[in-house]
Amino acid sequence: MTLIDDPRSDAPTQAVPPVPPPAPGAVPPAMPPVPPRLRGRRPGRAPVTRAPRAGRWWGGAALLSLSLLLLGFITHVTVFSSIQHDRAQSLQYEELRSSLAKAETPVGQLDLDKKLVAAGTPVALLQIPRLGIEEVVGEGTTSDLLRSGPGHQRSSVMPGQNGTAVILGRQTTYGAPFADLKRLVPGDTITVTTGQGTHTFTVSGLRRDGDDKLPIPGEGEGRLELVTADGLPLFPSGALHVDAELTSPTVETPTRVMSVEALPAEERAMGHDGSAWFTAFFAGTFLLAAIAGMTALWLRWRRGPAWIIGVPVVVTLAAATADAVMNALPNLL
Repeated sequence: MTLIDDPRSDAPTQAVPPVPPPAPGAVPPAMPPVPPRLRGRRPGRAPVTRAPRAGRWWGGAALLSLSLLLLGFITHVTVFSSIQHDRAQSLQYEELRSSLAKAETPVGQLDLDKKLVAAGTPVALLQIPRLGIEEVVGEGTTSDLLRSGPGHQRSSVMPGQNGTAVILGRQTTYGAPFADLKRLVPGDTITVTTGQGTHTFTVSGLRRDGDDKLPIPGEGEGRLELVTADGLPLFPSGALHVDAELTSPTVETPTRVMSVEALPAEERAMGHDGSAWFTAFFAGTFLLAAIAGMTALWLRWRRGPAWIIGVPVVVTLAAATADAVMNALPNLL
């Protein structure tokens, strides 16, 4: 035992017991674990910086890009496209009402200047009471034109005239004006107002791709054919055709200058514009650049501001990309 004198006190010296040596075969006490924040450090050296794994980083960036693209597509299909359709219908209704009042609404393939009716020109008002449908019909049936509402196929006669008038409409996107056509049954009434008056049709039946076609209407007979996508939304199995016979008197039928054979492929049922893929490609390129910029801000700057600035830009570009892709998809979706 060792005696220790305390110079600050007159107290007697204290005895400090010696530390006993470890017993033979005893296990020394384990060292406490190193905190995670101190792992990889050495005394007197800077913290070790580990390089990110390139494969994992690029995989995460690709997954983020795909997720944002899908988010933009879904947002566009469910929200933005309906807003675009409603706005376009409001404008077309005012234009159609004005042209009807002035007796300037086209009633054939040529306008008053003997030129083909301009694409998108309002030509009729379609009403289906059973489904609550009231839609302005424009001239033309490309994927881009059908964003505004149903379109009249340019190679067919106008509703109410001798022959078959064909109107195409979307099933799921841009307001989905023809989403419920499959609910129509024989006997339902359809009315169409054109520059030649109001015409009444009665549904005679529904057809799908592969079913027998109806005979061409005879002299003094008219028919209306409504066409949309058939099957699950965005996953069509073909086209659905609703046939309705004209029950009101036929009106004068101008001479046609365009036949069915001359109709471009993108204006037929389930047609699409293949050149739209180039626009979609460039839109997608800008989207990827925006995602890369947001990622750089996220890595080099504060994460909160990076998300606040980057997310609106990326979502907007994703919606624009989805909008371009819609032009390249079948026109009846």
